This record gives sequence, C-alpha cells and structure tokens, in this order.
Amino acid sequence: MSRRSALLTILPAMLLASVPALAQEAAPAAEAVAEAVAVSPIDSGDTAWMLVSTALVLLMVIPGLALFYGGMVRQMNVLATVMQTFATTCLLGVIWMIAGYSIAFGEGNAFFGDLSRAFLAGVELETPAGTIPESVFISFQMTFFIITPALIAGAFADRMKFSAMLWFFGLWSLIVYAPVCHMVWAANGYMYGDGVLDFAGGTVVHINAGIAGLVAAIVIGKRMGYPNTPLPPHNLVLSVIGAGLLWVGWFGFNAGSAAAANGRAGMAMLVTLIAPAAAGLSWMFVEWAAKGKPSVLGLISGVVGGLVAITPAAGFVAPGGALIIGLVAGAVCFWAATSLKHMLGYDDSLDCFGVHGVGGIVGAVLTGVFAVEAIGGTPGLLEGNGAQLWIQIKSVLITIVYCAVLTFVILKLIDLVIGLRVDKEVEREGLDLALHGEAVH
Repeated sequence: MSRRSALLTILPAMLLASVPALAQEAAPAAEAVAEAVAVSPIDSGDTAWMLVSTALVLLMVIPGLALFYGGMVRQMNVLATVMQTFATTCLLGVIWMIAGYSIAFGEGNAFFGDLSRAFLAGVELETPAGTIPESVFISFQMTFFIITPALIAGAFADRMKFSAMLWFFGLWSLIVYAPVCHMVWAANGYMYGDGVLDFAGGTVVHINAGIAGLVAAIVIGKRMGYPNTPLPPHNLVLSVIGAGLLWVGWFGFNAGSAAAANGRAGMAMLVTLIAPAAAGLSWMFVEWAAKGKPSVLGLISGVVGGLVAITPAAGFVAPGGALIIGLVAGAVCFWAATSLKHMLGYDDSLDCFGVHGVGGIVGAVLTGVFAVEAIGGTPGLLEGNGAQLWIQIKSVLITIVYCAVLTFVILKLIDLVIGLRVDKEVEREGLDLALHGEAVH
C-alpha cells in the first residue's frame, strides 16, 4: 500500500474515533447554556418591546413636544422654546444617571429612595428588572423623567431666563419628581402601598407637571400685553406635526408601561387610540358650540388632553371606560384652558395646567371609577369597590400639595439668587436673539 493510500485510510478512522469525545465535551456546554436560559428571567420579546417603547417616548419629547410647543409661540421665541426641550433632555438624562434613578427607585423609605444606586451602581449586563434587563428599565424610566419637566416649560413660555430654567428643572426633578415617582411606583412607596392605580403617570407625570406649571406661571407673572394683546401661534402646522408625534409616541408611554409584550400592553394601546380620539371630538364640538368655529389648535389640544387622561387608566380600564374618560377630558380641559384660566387670571402660556394638570386629575379620578378587575387586577367603583375612588382622590391631593409647595419654594429660591424672568427689553424683542443669538427668518 502506498503512503498516500495509507493516509487516506487512517485519517477517516481517526476522525470517527474523535466524534464521541467531542460529543462528550459539547454536551456539558449545551446543558450549561440551556440551564442559563431556563434560570434567567429576561425575556427577549419583552425586552424588544421595551426597547421600542423607550424610543417612542423619547420621540414624544424630541421632536414631538419641541414641535408642539414651538409652533404655538410667536416666531421670535420659537428657537428658545425648542432649545428648552432639547436642553432639558440632555440635562435630565445626566441627572437621572447621577441621582434621579436612585432617589426614584432606590430602597430608601416610603417617601424617598436612597443614594445606593447613584451613578447607576450595580447595573450589569444581565441584571434583571422583571423580565427585561434593568438597563432597559432605567432607560425607559429616564424618558419619563425627561418629559415631565419639559411639559412644564409650556406654562412660562416667552418669559423665563434660560439659566433659571436649567436650575429649576434640575432641582425640581430631584426634589419633586423623583420622590413622587418613588411614592407611586416603588415597591415600598407610600401611595403604591396604599393601592393607588397609576399605570403610566397620571400623578407622577401629568398632575406633577401641570401643578408645577400653574405655580410657575403665577410666580413668574403674565407675559407683556397678556391678555389684552393677541399672542397668536406662529405656525400651527408645526404644532399639528408635534401632536401627531406625541400620539404615536404615547403608545410607548402607555403600552410600554406594561413592561412586557402581552395582552395588557395590547389593551393599553387600544384605549390609547380610543380616549384621545373621543377627547379631540369632545373639545372640538364644545368649542364649536361655544365659539362658532372648530379650531385646529383646539382639536390637537383635545387629543393631547385625552392622551393625558387615559395615561393613569391605560392598564386598568376597558374600551368603554376609555371612551367616557376621553369625552369627559376633552370637555373639561377645554373649560380649564379657556374659562377657568380667564376666571382666575393666570397666564399659562401653552395651557400646561389646563391640559396636563386638569387632564391628569380627570384621568386619575376616573380610573377609580372604571377600573376593571379582569384587566388590571383591581376593581373600581362600577365593580363595587368604592374605596378605590377615595384612594385615587387622595393620591391626587397628596401630589398637588407636595408639588405646589416645593415648586413654589424652588422658584422663589432661584428668583432670589439669579432671577427668574428676562428683562422687559428681551421679552419685547424676543428670546431667540437675546438668549441664543439666533433667529428664524
């Protein structure tokens, strides 16, 4: 036999002989992988949905809220307005990482988290938070932390110093938002333990922002010329685009708050279609009857009011309840943004309180009425649980008082140190050029 023939005979035999050994080595590795998959609570489907939801909520802020607010101010203040939104996104993202997350979700006590998670200590690649990585949960909650102060800016549009706004939002996010978030959503939080139902932020985000906006509008004072001089929006097309992006992003806001890709997320998405649609029609028809014409600004404001109102209820109510919540929210927010504002004489420039504060209150209270046990695990008033309505009302009152008092203190402190309001000349000529050296032509 030649050497070549011998090699051809021996090599296959050697390979066949090695197969059992290789199989024996591979088996423990495969078993280890299977065991790791079985032990890990992280679900790839839930994680994928929460990654998408996080991006959708950020879309609400930039460009959604930036365009929504930017289109409603006068042309000389449009860049200052969108700058507020973008700068808030950057500032609050860093603050959340440093201390915000720890105060909101750290162990602490019933009212405040501690600083054990400062700078996101302990967060690793596979650290779980339910069925998703904690890193995804942190990112999702960061977007809530960002959008809440950004909403407040609508109340004092056209007249607050940029530096004062940065200080206000930085302090407010840690002193007001994070503790309220802890009380409502942390496992040992006071309102959480009381049984409050707030699926996606009726109290934490919208009542908080609305009350802070009302206090800020009162403390800073009215715009020059308000209410005698017309101060019309400069470009409602931008606001319509912004409102559309808000509605799309809100699916991440509400359905994402299920923290899973499941039936509850699906129901939250469905009611987030129904309630704002009903609220938009409600505002439009009430305005039509009261003023003789339906306005574009009114329609999109009604839709946002409906989105706000369904936020606390999204994971707890059925479509019928969502329809009623939307209809009520549209009419009540219209009244708050027009009659109530003029009756009390405050200048909430872009109706932060009228839409977010009042819409949030309507939604939080009605959640206690329309909650369905089969959907969220807790029955509401219509299913015989009248106590839930009182729990909802109490949570609203706690949030209002806590937010109003501390917002007032923070604003007064900043006003004392650096001042809150721009000079009259700056306000008259516009914030774009005076504060940022740029203008839209």
